[in-house]
Amino acid sequence: MNLDKGYLEKKIDPSLDLFKEIEHLKKTKNAIILAHYYQDADIQDIADYIGDSLGLAQQAEKSTADIILFAGVHFMAETAKILNPKIKVLIPDLKAGCSLADSCPPDEFYAFKVAYPDHIVLTYVNCTADIKALSDVIVTSTNAIKIVESFPKNQKIIFAPDKNLGAYINKITGRNMVLWNGSCMVHEIFSLEKLIKLKAQHPKALVLAHPECESEILEFSNFIGSTTAILSYSKNSEAQEFIVLTETGIIHQMQKASPTKTFIPAPPNNNCACNDCPHMKLNTLEKVYIALKYEQPELIMSDELIEKSRKPIEKMLELSAKFGL
Repeated sequence: MNLDKGYLEKKIDPSLDLFKEIEHLKKTKNAIILAHYYQDADIQDIADYIGDSLGLAQQAEKSTADIILFAGVHFMAETAKILNPKIKVLIPDLKAGCSLADSCPPDEFYAFKVAYPDHIVLTYVNCTADIKALSDVIVTSTNAIKIVESFPKNQKIIFAPDKNLGAYINKITGRNMVLWNGSCMVHEIFSLEKLIKLKAQHPKALVLAHPECESEILEFSNFIGSTTAILSYSKNSEAQEFIVLTETGIIHQMQKASPTKTFIPAPPNNNCACNDCPHMKLNTLEKVYIALKYEQPELIMSDELIEKSRKPIEKMLELSAKFGL
């Protein structure tokens, strides 16, 4: 069945309590919703688990549900399917892609990898299953530094696809990893000039940044970490104001955890006041309801691709457990 989601969204009775209906569908279908921090607040509030890429992968691997609805982007749903191939994986909008994943075409990356035959390949989880299949170990922003440091200093490494995260890891670890020239559109367009002005307006605010941001932004930051680390830092800090340099969806959880604190989204270098991921925001509560009701769109992957891409993800999970992450 080929569903026209725009049409179906219009046909939804506006008086329908979508939260109640989604909860009912979850129970009757033995389904769970995994949602990334960058999703809209309504989707976060209906999710069974909210997290970053590492936490979501860990949840997907151990799930005993019949259906996982993944409220995130395409590569995240792929990771869930790879780790738990017998489960039906749904994604509210198949067009919810990722600019970072798109910046690393498999054929071009294969040629890049061949040019460095004595290097192992560490790949950021924000990539397609085809790229994961070409990798030795997958990393996330939570575990990347520890995984890199687990290899001998003389181990030559290719890091892909995010050049900004790779450069940050090189700086922290003293490595000289070969970097693929990819980036995330959300984290690349923060404006240093606007950030400096915003900091002047809020001199007591701490600047919290994701390591996918450019180096000049990171140098201006008080704390650098994954979305989970940023959330944890804001909870534990005595500061009352924070400027947040990552996708604005995380602010919902930050505000819930610390309702008396102020969180200010850093502006990008365009006319917008905040920085949203257009791919993440393709998912809506209506699409979640439709996907669960009709069990479509379902993410389909070949057994061969699942098998090839699973090993580097399992290696990541093994190392993460070893490091207590």
